[in-house]
Amino acid sequence: MNRLTYIGLAIAALIIIVAVFAPFLASHDVNAQNLAIRFAEPSAEHWFGTDGLGRDIYSRILFGARISLQVGITVVTVSGVIGIFIGAIAGFYGGWVDKFLSGYIFNVFMAFPGLLLAIALVAFLGAGLGKLILALCIIGWVGYARVMRGQVLKVREYDFVQAAKALGAGNMRILFSHIMPNAIQPLIVQASLGMAGAVLSEASLSFLGLGIPPPAPSWGTMIEEARQYFSITPHVLAFPGIAIALTVLAFNFIGDGLREYLDPKQRTR
Repeated sequence: MNRLTYIGLAIAALIIIVAVFAPFLASHDVNAQNLAIRFAEPSAEHWFGTDGLGRDIYSRILFGARISLQVGITVVTVSGVIGIFIGAIAGFYGGWVDKFLSGYIFNVFMAFPGLLLAIALVAFLGAGLGKLILALCIIGWVGYARVMRGQVLKVREYDFVQAAKALGAGNMRILFSHIMPNAIQPLIVQASLGMAGAVLSEASLSFLGLGIPPPAPSWGTMIEEARQYFSITPHVLAFPGIAIALTVLAFNFIGDGLREYLDPKQRTR
């Protein structure tokens, strides 16, 4: 793995630690307002300054990491499980099953831009953490399914799979014991990149007012609240923007490094 991968791992580890220990690391109540110090510059009292309602930005960034990781981990887990199962079924059985799933169902979801479909779903379901996660899971499983289908189509032709069939192993045993363990590697890369995508999608939807409603300290909501004051107090927008950028870059670096590590053809010598 290259140097960027280790940088990504270090940043991701820091973000996870910050999210887990946010109640102990935060210096102020995330929702405590003090209009007398609104838009205060970074100082020893308020490390990242305060926002338009006098709330401590540093503390809100810490708790915002919790929201981002909660969304990312949940979306990747649920989407991954659903997508891996459906993709494995499509690739293993082939025929009309594969034609229906990959030829119709996959294409229906792939026909719309992901963020646009998420906006439509959230607008229909309503704002809120649970509904946001549901919308992102609905649009996210297809990517895992397509990758898994391709892997199963390749692995099912291997000699050890044919040998298992010749020995009388059942379809489910062949699929879950022989094919899936040998087809799962690219899904690890997909999960890392999906984590970055989920964090960015949550921030985007919250910025548009379709994600997690105030006063929850979502990074996207913080940017939306600060954008009209950017020319006057740029630090209010800059810190949540940096947090999003670092998180997305970290998981993208990890995904690229895993792709290189798992594919010998891409390893640097």
